[in-house]
Amino acid sequence: MAFHDVQFPTNLSFGSTGGPERRTEIVTLANGFEERNTPWEHSRRRYDAGASLRSLTDVEDVLQFFEARRGPLHAFRWKDWADYKSKAADREIEHIDQVLGTGDGVVTQFQLVKRYASGDDFYIRPIRKPVLGTVQVAIGDVPQVETVDYTVDYTTGVVTFLHPADEHAEVTAGFEFDVPVRFDTDQIVTSVDTFNAGQVPDIPVVEVRV
Repeated sequence: MAFHDVQFPTNLSFGSTGGPERRTEIVTLANGFEERNTPWEHSRRRYDAGASLRSLTDVEDVLQFFEARRGPLHAFRWKDWADYKSKAADREIEHIDQVLGTGDGVVTQFQLVKRYASGDDFYIRPIRKPVLGTVQVAIGDVPQVETVDYTVDYTTGVVTFLHPADEHAEVTAGFEFDVPVRFDTDQIVTSVDTFNAGQVPDIPVVEVRV
């Protein structure tokens, strides 16, 4: 299997349903209290592309994409329209959106991340598939220039500075990103009659670890 660095048609991912899932193991004790634990550090996202299909042309486009990926064999990029930026989807990205780390005068590489916070708790999500040309980076609130001050590996989400950030300098970034996914089915069942009657096929996709 491999990762195909192509994006599922965005006009077909728009209107899809889905979002993050967690795996939580819950044990109810004899006294009624619970013990809860999770084997997953990071959530995993699932979507249904079938919900966004509006025409037989859309069906054909999905079939073309499905066959080119050999079904679930090869992963690809997916745009989650509800969560594809370093800040809220309806706001413009800025170079100060997310804190990547703090300079120490030695380290030159920083992983793109997105922080999800509520109250005093938060979750930090590694971003592995930033969108080409959207990454903005700053050191100590001073914007840096891509290819001059830093480079971005768009297959891993790692930012590499040509020179390490000064000690105690905050490294921040803003960006758009995709979710690495694969089809979660070996078969897509379609019917012209049922589609014209308003019934669309189920086309599940699931996030993969990369």
